[in-house]
Amino acid sequence: MTMTVNVDIGGTFTDFYVGQDDGTTLLAKSPTTHYDLSVGFLKGIRDLARIKGLSLTQFLNNTDSVRYSTTIGTNALIERTGPKLGMITTAGFEDTIFLGRGRSWADGLSSTVNKDMSRIQKPLPLISRDMIVGVRERVDSFGNVICPLNKEKILEKLQILVDRGAMGFVVCLLWSFMNPEHEQMIKTIIEEEYPEDFLGSMPVTLSSDVSPKSAEYTRFITTTVNAYIHGVMADELNKLGVELRENGYKKPLVLVHNTGGMKKVSRTRAVLTHNAGPVAGLHGALTMGKEYHAGNIIFSDMGGTSFDIGVITGGRLKTYDFIPVIDRWRTNIPAIEIKSIGAGGGSIAWVNRLMENSLEVGPRSAGSMPGPACYDQGGKEPTVTDADLVLGYLNPDNYLGGKMLLDPDLSRQAIDHYIAGPMGISTIEAAIRIRRIVDAKMGQEVFNEVSLKGHDPRDFVLFACGGAGATHACGFAPYLQVKKVIVPSFSPIFGAFGASTVNCQQVWEKSRTFKVFQWNTQSYCEDIDGFNEVINTLTDHAVRDLKLEGFEKDKIRFRLELDMRYGMQYNLTRIISPHLNIGTPADFKDICDKFTEQYAAVYTPEATFPMGGINVECFFLTAYVEIPVPGMRQFEPGGRTPAESARLPYRKAYWSDTQDFRDTSVFAFSELKAGNRIEGPALVEAMETTYVIEPGWRFSLDIFHNAVLEQV
Repeated sequence: MTMTVNVDIGGTFTDFYVGQDDGTTLLAKSPTTHYDLSVGFLKGIRDLARIKGLSLTQFLNNTDSVRYSTTIGTNALIERTGPKLGMITTAGFEDTIFLGRGRSWADGLSSTVNKDMSRIQKPLPLISRDMIVGVRERVDSFGNVICPLNKEKILEKLQILVDRGAMGFVVCLLWSFMNPEHEQMIKTIIEEEYPEDFLGSMPVTLSSDVSPKSAEYTRFITTTVNAYIHGVMADELNKLGVELRENGYKKPLVLVHNTGGMKKVSRTRAVLTHNAGPVAGLHGALTMGKEYHAGNIIFSDMGGTSFDIGVITGGRLKTYDFIPVIDRWRTNIPAIEIKSIGAGGGSIAWVNRLMENSLEVGPRSAGSMPGPACYDQGGKEPTVTDADLVLGYLNPDNYLGGKMLLDPDLSRQAIDHYIAGPMGISTIEAAIRIRRIVDAKMGQEVFNEVSLKGHDPRDFVLFACGGAGATHACGFAPYLQVKKVIVPSFSPIFGAFGASTVNCQQVWEKSRTFKVFQWNTQSYCEDIDGFNEVINTLTDHAVRDLKLEGFEKDKIRFRLELDMRYGMQYNLTRIISPHLNIGTPADFKDICDKFTEQYAAVYTPEATFPMGGINVECFFLTAYVEIPVPGMRQFEPGGRTPAESARLPYRKAYWSDTQDFRDTSVFAFSELKAGNRIEGPALVEAMETTYVIEPGWRFSLDIFHNAVLEQV
């Protein structure tokens, strides 16, 4: 029997989802070991092997692929543990990353922090000013070389950076996305001076390779971030690859991308791994949604550290982040948009003394080490998990299937010391407020994320995923007024499941302006060859790259997306082009009509103004190979009433309708059958999570063994 192992490394736990060729699955969780992510990873693999009754070598011998979404690069940015880099840019533009944007100080910070205008500062660049040199060269906006490079001057500037301790080089020249000739020349010079067979060889990253798009600041930053985390990721992944091979795994390690696809490690740019886990989860929701014929889906994932939100409309992942922010850095990678806030099971509750002793939850998290106070691993501050335990929702003897025992007394002490005492309220009241605040915070964020995109949340199905999703779904769903909440049976490891559903794909992009509808002549573009040349160049890159992945050209599918705007506008609107290539000027009309339709959907029909001219500003070519995803396993129905074997001893839990604790029905998820219904208030204990069914809610188990929560 062959298997695919899918891994999602979160801030608190590392999740595993194993698909087997007989349709069955294996699930596992392991605490994330931030000091060395491979330790937690290999522990989880050993746990899976033990479940199968195999040795680690036997298990990996039967593994067809390992798909991995990682936080290695993000950690390197947060901790500033990357290498010392040198930047080579066009003379006169050495201060680009220091000047930044007018609102660079706000990038990557919460709205709460942004309010403190007296203390807020721009982030310190990853490359210090003394490690940036300028060279005399110039390419104009049409790609013509105006001022050629001088090799001797390049060598002179290069030596300055080497003498100052550079361990790698970032090359960002003006207009290199129009003509990369000068950047490529500099790379050749560096490689000639420091060839790979010498110990002094150094990696060179070109902006024309990483981000061939307009806008100097975001292009420079994207290239810098990629170079900064590249070395750290390469070391960690090489180490992991060696350990896998030594234990019997013979295939390449595959990384999940934030573009919604996956590629081999050897074909992946580091910057594309940021936020890959939540994007994989969103793709999993898209795949599962097809089983429910749901085209509009709100994906939510409440883990230990964060609460992730994604939106699917019309059955497609078509919402890209306009300018993704990685840590404090505004980039321009073509990433699927995911909103994350600091609201998870490990989010720390605290009293804000600057705001009249108001109670706050997050964004700080206790993580996996030391974790919530109840973990008894040294954590002292109260968290959402501590509040859930005090309120009776969690079983202290059956957390993570009994693998971890919780201490309710430590939770009470933490809440009493840090919250109840300072606020002059009871411990129970403090726990209730912690839970209500985090639910309200999540509900409001989801509502904003959906409604501000022009959608009505009531038209969507809500997927509540993550280890704490089932515990809090009934708490934040009312803010959206959705009719149905689906909690997948493997919601605690949903990001890992999502990794099993993604295709092998990548996005190739290129900035190039075409006036597809001329305002002065009111006619369509006639430069068909120039337009097709951009597409054909991207297509050639895509075919070559995917062939190196082992796929034949006839297996590759393409999707062209275009960033467009009305003449002289600033904001861009992305469309899916109705044509991959242009045959006649009439095809430009189809593109313009599609743009007008999309623009009207976002800004209302009254805002459209085709007479002002329509421009294409950037091309995005997605090349992908569809990987067959097995249909979800279906189960035989077992009637509406749960069997007696599913009932567990009653437990006292707090419920809002009576504002008090009372004996509550508890069920074992593993003993429930498809078709079973449970009226709230009730609790359902699963291996990795607990379903909290509030009064006025109904829990139903469908034929896929997914929970459907509905208000009655």
